[in-house]
Amino acid sequence: MNRRLLTIFFLSVFGILSLQPEYAHATEKKFLIGLIPEMNIFKQKQRFTSLGEYLSKRTGLDIKFTILSRYGNIIESFENEKMDAAFFGSFTGAAAVYKLGVVPIARPVNPDGASTYKGYLFVRKDSNITDIKGMKGKKMAFVEKATTAGYVFPLAYLRENGISSPNGFFREYYFAGSHDAAIDAVLNRKADVGAAKNTIYERMRKENPRLDKELVILAESQAVPSNGLCVRKNLEDSVKKKLKDTLLAMHNDPEGQAVLKQFGALKFIETSAKDYEPVHELAQKAGIDLKKYKWRNE
Repeated sequence: MNRRLLTIFFLSVFGILSLQPEYAHATEKKFLIGLIPEMNIFKQKQRFTSLGEYLSKRTGLDIKFTILSRYGNIIESFENEKMDAAFFGSFTGAAAVYKLGVVPIARPVNPDGASTYKGYLFVRKDSNITDIKGMKGKKMAFVEKATTAGYVFPLAYLRENGISSPNGFFREYYFAGSHDAAIDAVLNRKADVGAAKNTIYERMRKENPRLDKELVILAESQAVPSNGLCVRKNLEDSVKKKLKDTLLAMHNDPEGQAVLKQFGALKFIETSAKDYEPVHELAQKAGIDLKKYKWRNE
């Protein structure tokens, strides 16, 4: 069975993660939250399961997660699958606020104390690529068209250096599908240049010493908000408040602290649509019009 078929199989198996712990009988209603595929599905499942259990217990909602196969799918899937909320990436979040009227309520603070992330452009140390000139004619690994770090930032970087399009500049480019896959592609010589978000890159650095030994970061983007939880615009105010208050208070109790540590965050902080303004600025630099933007990978 090839890798593509395996991916489809595991997405079908784990696409909906039902969290039904011993307290499920006390829940009030099913609450579906969408997740973007920023890392492989097994790590994604592991990261969010404890959070879902905690939120179910504290809010009385029957929290379920659905992991989407593509970043861009989350905009249409939010409506088609009647999701109640989603952990949007910064770019999909900015678009969802604009297109769907979703309401951002909270986002995590990373272990380094930042509630933002940056995009990285990186190459192998032995590639002899040291700047934009060295990238010409090479193979590029983007993440997805609907990612800030994995596509919008690289486009902005190219335009700032006089390159209007990746077509004709790179010998070849493709979409790896997740940030860790783009990093692995460069690490294992499947691509010459890669783009990914710094939080995933730094997490992989701690797990794999090869990143420090073999890769070098050539450029990084301005800071944009970390993946925030946005709820549908017509969600009942009482449910919205209960969910938001629970997230914002997690760091104040021992059980919540343990869940946050497993999740990879210090705490959650309040967030709003205004926090996505840096994303709009970066999109403009990349020549992207959110009104006309096509999400599908070409």
